[in-house]
Amino acid sequence: MSKTVEEITISYEEEGQLLVKEIDKRVLSKGAWATLIFRYQNWNRAKGEFGKDMFTVRRYQKRQGEYIPKSKFNISSAEQAQKIVDALQSWI
Repeated sequence: MSKTVEEITISYEEEGQLLVKEIDKRVLSKGAWATLIFRYQNWNRAKGEFGKDMFTVRRYQKRQGEYIPKSKFNISSAEQAQKIVDALQSWI
């Protein structure tokens, strides 16, 4: 668990092999509830390489001094990400 928002990561290893590689993250909100968006890649065991860029929005709640994951929304493709961007830009 992470004590600060800056320490939160979605990078994940198993037996020394990086399976989820965090490429970038942006903190959307901080406080008792934190919202972050991540750009990442998953390791493709069959191909022996990382796959395409993927995106996820995650919410964390701070309890007893540590951030605990509470919810997530995975953006399935760059096309879906662009549609989200377009919708938000038209509303704001």
